[in-house]
Amino acid sequence: MNKTYYVYIITNYSKTLYIGVTNNLERRIIEHKKGLIEGFSKKYNCKKLVYFEFTESIEDAIRREKQLKNWHRQWKINLIEKMNPNWDDLFKNFIENDSSEL
Repeated sequence: MNKTYYVYIITNYSKTLYIGVTNNLERRIIEHKKGLIEGFSKKYNCKKLVYFEFTESIEDAIRREKQLKNWHRQWKINLIEKMNPNWDDLFKNFIENDSSEL
């Protein structure tokens, strides 16, 4: 059975960006939304999922996370807006799509 790893970007009302990696996007975003994860995302109230991508390799996911963290802010914004031009919270759609595949 293949595992799926996600690189994701969450934000807050002022578009502060947090980039992370996980093997369970649903669980991780719920943790962010409930403020259970100490550190940057909790400090800046980043709870809105605005971008994600996935791979079957943890090495590729970590490599991509590091790459995105090193990008200029505008490049990150362009990446988000290519997938999500209105900066909608993608979490609800992700959950609906994920549930329909069960």
